[in-house]
Parts: sequence; C-alpha cells; structure tokens
Amino acid sequence: MKVSLVSTVRNGEGELEEFLESVARQTRKPDEVVIVDGGSTDRTADILRRHEWVSALEEPGANIARGRNVGIAAAAHDVIAVSDADCVLVPEWLDRLLEPIRRGADVAMGVYQAMPRTFFEACAAAVAVPDPDELMEDRFMPSSRSVAFRRVVYETAGGYPEWLAIGEDMYLDRRWRELGARMALASGAVARWRPRPTLAGHWRQYAGYARGDAIAGLHPRRHAVRFGVYAALAASLWGHRRMPLALAAVGGAAYAARPLRRAMRLLDDPGERALGLAVVPAMMAFTDAAKMAGFVSGLVSEARVDARARIAQSVLAPGAP
Repeated sequence: MKVSLVSTVRNGEGELEEFLESVARQTRKPDEVVIVDGGSTDRTADILRRHEWVSALEEPGANIARGRNVGIAAAAHDVIAVSDADCVLVPEWLDRLLEPIRRGADVAMGVYQAMPRTFFEACAAAVAVPDPDELMEDRFMPSSRSVAFRRVVYETAGGYPEWLAIGEDMYLDRRWRELGARMALASGAVARWRPRPTLAGHWRQYAGYARGDAIAGLHPRRHAVRFGVYAALAASLWGHRRMPLALAAVGGAAYAARPLRRAMRLLDDPGERALGLAVVPAMMAFTDAAKMAGFVSGLVSEARVDARARIAQSVLAPGAP
C-alpha cells in the first residue's frame, strides 16, 4: 500500500523545519510528501526547496481547504495522510495511522497532543485538547492534523469545502459520518502541536472555530447546550437562590474534572499545579465565551447564506466537489 502525505503551509518558517524532520524520522516513510504553500512571504519556500524529497506546490491566496484539495489532486497515490506543517509527528505516526486502513477502514482517525512551553499554554491545552483515552470511536471527529483516508471516500464526500475558511476538517468528518464511511480510531498515531501562546490568540482560535461551526451548520446542539447552561447560571446568580447555586457548583466541578486532570499531567511544578486549580476553570469559562461570541458572529454572517446553498448542493450531489 502506497501513501501520499499532504500538508499545507503559509509563513511557517518557525515550525516547518521541525515538521519535516519528524516526517523524515518516520518508521514507515510516506511514499511521497506533497506540501502546498498558500503564498508565504517568509523563508518557507527556501526551506521547502532544500528538501528535495518534498513535492512543493504554490497556490497563493489558498485557504487550508483549497490547499489540501490542490495537494490531494496532485498526489500520486490512493491512500492520503494529512497533517499540518506546524505539527511534530511521533516516529510511529504514519505506521500507526495506516493500521486501520490496512484492516479495511475508509478513514483512520489519528490523535493529537499539545506540546506546551509555558504555564499558560499547558492550561489552554488542558481545556481544549482531550487525551486519547477520552475519545469514543463512534463519535470522534478527527482534526486533519492527524488523519488518513482512501481517495475514493474523499471524492465521494466532495473533498474539503473551500467555501469554509475554518472548520473544514469537521465539515468533511460530518460528510463521512452521513455517508456511512468506515471510520476507525488510531490512538497511537500522535501528532503534537503547540497551543496559541497568548490569551488573545486563544480567543481568536476558538471564536474562529465556533464561527465556522455556525456558518457550516455544525454542532448546533452542542452550542445550544452551552448557551443554555450559562443562561441558567446567570439566572441563578441574579436571583441569589441557594439551591440552584449549589447545583451549579456541583455541575461546574464535574465539568472541570477532566481538564483539571489533564492539567495535573501537563504541569510538573507543585506550585503551578496549585495555581492551575484556579486558572483552568477560568480558562474554561473564557474559552466558552469565545465560542459563544464566535457562534453568534457566524449566525449573523452573510457567508452563512452562501454556505446553506453549498451544503444543500453537496447533500443532493454527494460526489460533487
């Protein structure tokens, strides 16, 4: 079985070299590596040219979805692995990722883990990145930081939606679920990545994800529950009712349990662990606020009108790009 590894990059000189080194260290090397540059103005193109085993393409102005589609169209093989050029792949990543494909799966769902460098990044990762043992195969929606699939199922789903600036991988996941694709978890296929280093960057990232959800009609129930929970909490605080406040405290503790466990794993210093007990719940509320703001922004976006028409078209013609 031959496999093409496809990735996209734009102004990635800070992380690209490390990504390429992790690709070169794979225990099962990809049969080709295709990287699409979306119009870099830094040293990205020079770095790609230094690695002769990389097929580098240029597609100025391309968003991530367009870049991936261009790379896949140029790829020679019918099994495609996808990651991001700011990731670091564990040495056995590709070998583990291909195991479900060898067993007959259409889509192999790899996982990702954070590589935090600071206390803030560790707390942000604890809030946003589930551990592999928390994932449920029948519900997991893999990020394209770590995924592999057969070309035929990619084409049947219509490829990555180029009209969607963010959340394109979640949209493709949903199409695969709707079409009944065989999706199998590859929990040993780990792609590592670094969280955004600032509070503002974290807000933009998760507000952007939620905006993409609203535009593409993704996860409406999940977002509705989030709005409902915070509305109920606000009503309890406004009314100063003891019993609802007690219930809210119990619910909040349960909600924060997993992120706090992740934080204790990521933080080694006892002082930072103690501080994390307060910071992680605050980061959870901050992240939820970003998601709610982004979702509202997406709901009122003019792009959502066009997205509805495109979604309807893709449902009526599943094989259309």
